[in-house]
Amino acid sequence: MKLLVIADPLSKFKIYKDSTYAMLVEADRRGYVIHTCSADTLRVKNGVVEAQAQAFAFTSQQEYGVWFESGATETLALKDFDAVIMRKDPPFDQQYLYNTHLLSLAEAQGAKVFNPGRCLREYNEKLAILKHPEFIAPTLVTQLEADIRVFLAEHGDIILKPLDGMGGMGIFRVRSDDPNVGSIIETLTANETQTIMAQRYLPAIKDGDKRILLIDGKPVDWCLARIPKAGETRGNLAAGGTGVARPLTDTDRKIAEALGPKLAAEGLLLVGLDVIGDKVTEINVTSPTCFREITAQSGIDVAALFIDALERRVAA
Repeated sequence: MKLLVIADPLSKFKIYKDSTYAMLVEADRRGYVIHTCSADTLRVKNGVVEAQAQAFAFTSQQEYGVWFESGATETLALKDFDAVIMRKDPPFDQQYLYNTHLLSLAEAQGAKVFNPGRCLREYNEKLAILKHPEFIAPTLVTQLEADIRVFLAEHGDIILKPLDGMGGMGIFRVRSDDPNVGSIIETLTANETQTIMAQRYLPAIKDGDKRILLIDGKPVDWCLARIPKAGETRGNLAAGGTGVARPLTDTDRKIAEALGPKLAAEGLLLVGLDVIGDKVTEINVTSPTCFREITAQSGIDVAALFIDALERRVAA
């Protein structure tokens, strides 16, 4: 199989925990012809979506920055690959949006992109939970300070988050007696010019913000509970949380099996559900992670499950 992986610079990968790295390892093990590129090299020339890509190979040294080697840069059409994996990290800014349109055009030309451009556009990782209200905590989406203050007065303890971030960046826990409420709201909404999300605080975060991976609609049997460090509200690994792999609970599986087929039917091959207690807080579709942590602690080869599903989609 000829594979293109669109990702952030490989030289910056933390390979001990990077899920895209795990995908590359498995694809290489299966003998794929692999190319990589960055999203900023996507372009349309003579009507065809192309990328400035490099042939990829592993080196004998599996160390930071020297674990791979790249061939000469080539101009290659996305439609000429058997599969294209989009793994650029958020933020989902205007440039990311443009890239999704180019991916959709490439798909119209015959490229098979995972996750597809349309899905990346329509499933904002914060707002997508609103499609499934039966599984979420009380939630408000607004840019107005008055709305947020009413929501805070009602619930007393809430989480505020931007709609385009990742890794816990920009997330605040706010209580009704917090003297910095006004400043936090002003900062996140950019003085009521940017829409944000507010959610009722879920005390179950102390037991972990669980990442449940869905591969072609089916849940991986273990999730990764990301436990906040002392003094923190956020469980994100990027915010210092500790990842503990656990078997799915009955509730986890109920949520995953309810949402999985719907998300797969939309075209999503890989999804990361974030679950606190019994509530879904995010539906991650851009570059879901936690492959390596779950594999290391459970023995489940998540990357192999993903590549198996990729091959099935390509064959179909």
